[in-house]
Amino acid sequence: MTETFSHTPDDLAAFPMPRAAGCPFDPPPALRTRQSDAPLSRVRIWDGSTPWLITRHDHMRTLLADPRLSSDVTRPGYPHLSAGAKAGNDARRSFITLDDPEHARLRRMVTAPFAIKRIEALRPAVQKIVDDLIDDLLAGPKPADLVQAFALPVPSLVICALLGVPYEDHDLFQGNTKAIVHRASTADQVVTALTTLTDYLDDLLAAKLARPQDDLLSVLATRQVATGELSRRDAARTGVLLLVAGHETTANMIALGTLALLRNPDQLDLLHGADDPRTTASAVEELLRYLNITHSGRRRVALADIEIDGQTIRAGDGLVIAGDIANRDPAVFPDPDRLDLTRDARRHVAFGFGVHQCLGQPLARMELQVVYGTLYRRVPTLALATGLDELEFKHDGVVYGVHELPVTW
Repeated sequence: MTETFSHTPDDLAAFPMPRAAGCPFDPPPALRTRQSDAPLSRVRIWDGSTPWLITRHDHMRTLLADPRLSSDVTRPGYPHLSAGAKAGNDARRSFITLDDPEHARLRRMVTAPFAIKRIEALRPAVQKIVDDLIDDLLAGPKPADLVQAFALPVPSLVICALLGVPYEDHDLFQGNTKAIVHRASTADQVVTALTTLTDYLDDLLAAKLARPQDDLLSVLATRQVATGELSRRDAARTGVLLLVAGHETTANMIALGTLALLRNPDQLDLLHGADDPRTTASAVEELLRYLNITHSGRRRVALADIEIDGQTIRAGDGLVIAGDIANRDPAVFPDPDRLDLTRDARRHVAFGFGVHQCLGQPLARMELQVVYGTLYRRVPTLALATGLDELEFKHDGVVYGVHELPVTW
């Protein structure tokens, strides 16, 4: 049945919308209908507010580049993800929740370690991490859960090394991350998790001030905290952002990307014998487009009236900019629901767009290139050890993925 859009404020569709049964890789069907029939329309979120839902690729890029939209979570009208997310505003405050010029000032403090040349210098170390974990996987029992055995440890080990966080503390930050990104977490759970991680990194920063090492937290401690440019608490909040984002998103991309490839064996075959780095790099971009695991939308609030495509977004209106359906826009990506590793997918918006696009995208790309270029070549018989209908997907989280991925070989 075709959805109509002559809604009154009392009968607006709820967001987020459910996916179709048996189609875990595709955005909700209602988003596709919106994109074709009403690409700029209102929805109702958890607190009863009615932000705009943006579904087209060109609209997304236009709006995310518009300085009249704010990322400031404290502004009235900002469409929070959940009650827990709203309650954690103060504890999670970092450059991604600020506007320029403060956003740019704080972001510059952590930009250098994510420069492409520096990230490329880490590739051999990441390759060793991946190879060692595959050795452990092959030596262990099967079937195995690829999430716990491989997908989660890879980015956790990498981001720990980059930041200077002891990997032996991974249970602490992974457990608290789950509370932060789960939409059903209560306000107290989110605040407690954020406070625990901030306290933990605050203590680490104190140790780095006394004995700096070759890592990002030491740079923050000696160049920003010691000079008074940044308080230690604010530096710790920045560290929390990088720690959480640095392992949660990539871990889910590794597991969900593997599942998508196992379900599309013709595409997986392209990676089995791939020896050209360009083939793997292209595959990464297409999987990022196809899966777009940050499926709760980029959230913004308008600072002024904005005219776009015959609609007026008023000052104070919230916006949910849905990248998952924007990356399936047929006007940009022909046959968008087909996974095609040979596609030129570079215009995808999986990392956002504009000044707030993901700082860590060079690291994420490099990690995924190493993983996708190594795992299936070294384990060519990798196979799903359970039925698709038996897998539990993360419909309840900010980042989409699978809780477990039983595999054999």
